[in-house]
Amino acid sequence: MDADDVAGVVGRVRARIGGVGPLEPLLADPDVSDVLVNGPGPVWVERHGRLERTGIDLDRRAIELMVERVVAPLGLRADRTSPIVDARLPDGSRVHVVLPPVAVDGPLVTIRRFAAVTLPIAAFAPPPVTELLQWAVEARLNVVVSGATGAGKTTLLNAVCGHLPLGERVVTIEDVAELRLPGDHVVRLETRPATPDGPAAVTMRDLVRAALRMRPDRIVVGEARGPEALDMIQALNTGHDGSLASCHANGAEHALRRIETMALAAAVDLPLPAVREQVAGAIDVVVHVERGRGGRRRVAAVAEVLDDPAART
Repeated sequence: MDADDVAGVVGRVRARIGGVGPLEPLLADPDVSDVLVNGPGPVWVERHGRLERTGIDLDRRAIELMVERVVAPLGLRADRTSPIVDARLPDGSRVHVVLPPVAVDGPLVTIRRFAAVTLPIAAFAPPPVTELLQWAVEARLNVVVSGATGAGKTTLLNAVCGHLPLGERVVTIEDVAELRLPGDHVVRLETRPATPDGPAAVTMRDLVRAALRMRPDRIVVGEARGPEALDMIQALNTGHDGSLASCHANGAEHALRRIETMALAAAVDLPLPAVREQVAGAIDVVVHVERGRGGRRRVAAVAEVLDDPAART
């Protein structure tokens, strides 16, 4: 065998032993943002916002081996008792696994790649909007980035956070740590799921409360999706100006309604008007990001939240 063939064999063996096997070339491709395994058969990827079928086919045994290799080092289980598992690869990429009997046609694996290159705000918006968002950060406004799944919320949040003053103490809170912020005083917190035979879960709400005791200048919540929204808006109403968060929503006003709903789930004894007033007082700006048909991600709206809760945005 010549040197190139030997190198190819060595790469495949290393991928099989320590990586994700035949998927390694896809994760090495900088244009691939998502890798999708839909059970035994062809593997799909997303490139530049478009789904493509690859020439890689996996059988059930290969998928199960790959899943075990990903979750075992993290102390997680993926079996019939725990058929839905979230994990992270060493490079920061997110892995979501769904196994039978929940997955009817075989094991499902979705890998959302970690973006190694941080994009600037200018990649999402024209100069006037870019300057506005930079000013919002410098003026210590509380900003929420909203958008659909895959719209680029985390990427835009990374870009906006790139303008945070380097001397400030920033605490980030995420389900899966994806934010990569510059600065010498960035503290990263990540949730921990419960395991059947291990320690209890550490939730986003636990981390928000812990962050408030860590003397933060700013708090960045990677994605608010549950009762932690109540703790978040209470923190923003008690002096933690200049904080940022993201959430799933179809628009700027819908983002506020979602945050209200999530907060109400934790504050069953609070009436809606009281929660709405807290939301209006806590959030200054909502930035909504969308992904177009061609796959390009862009800022679709920047909305100011008015002080009058009845007036909305």
